[in-house]
Amino acid sequence: MLKAAIFDLDGTISDTLTSIAYSANASLRKEGLSELPRDNFRYYAGDGAGELVRRYLKDTTVISSKLDPKDEANYEHFFKSYMEEFSKYCMYEVKPFSGIPELLHSLKGAGAKLAVLSNKPDAQAREVVEQLFGSELFDHVEGQREGVPRKPAPDGALRIAGDFGLEPSECMYLGDSNTDMKTGRAAGMYTVGVLWGFRDKEELLSSGAEAVIERPEEAFELFRHHKEEDVQ
Repeated sequence: MLKAAIFDLDGTISDTLTSIAYSANASLRKEGLSELPRDNFRYYAGDGAGELVRRYLKDTTVISSKLDPKDEANYEHFFKSYMEEFSKYCMYEVKPFSGIPELLHSLKGAGAKLAVLSNKPDAQAREVVEQLFGSELFDHVEGQREGVPRKPAPDGALRIAGDFGLEPSECMYLGDSNTDMKTGRAAGMYTVGVLWGFRDKEELLSSGAEAVIERPEEAFELFRHHKEEDVQ
């Protein structure tokens, strides 16, 4: 029986692509590097801020910078620059995906525990969730923290299940990327890919999604179906 739903954040419950791209391009401009198309960030994002920066540095070009973005020795400088901009713009044009607030309230009304597990830096993950959904809806919110394995390591998902007093099999894990599908499967959770986020159906299925949905209300139907199926 499913008793909890654990959600990825970016591309799953919150539409954050513009804020990520805007922050990165603000940093690139400041550093004398070429800006990059917004849609590129669908593929740069998903594995934490560090990997995001490494990925876009590979694609940018020098305009006036004296630092080579391809030189690993300069990585920390560019990462710090991105985080400075992201701290200012992490809520830039951020909004919930259509149907997500209704889904969350339906799940809550059905007695589900709700959590967010993100590779977004912890402070910004908490800020996004609180500003979009308040502080009472989710029972647990967790972003990437130093010293804690990031997704696709299952550690965070398993810890959340443990904190809820549940078995992993009693949790639904929902996300929009291969990282999320690998996380949910490694944790032994019912793993659902969502198609309104950053990646496509082929990626989700090839990474282990047990179901792929096009609309948030389908997540509640899956939750209710599995709950009723186990009761019978």
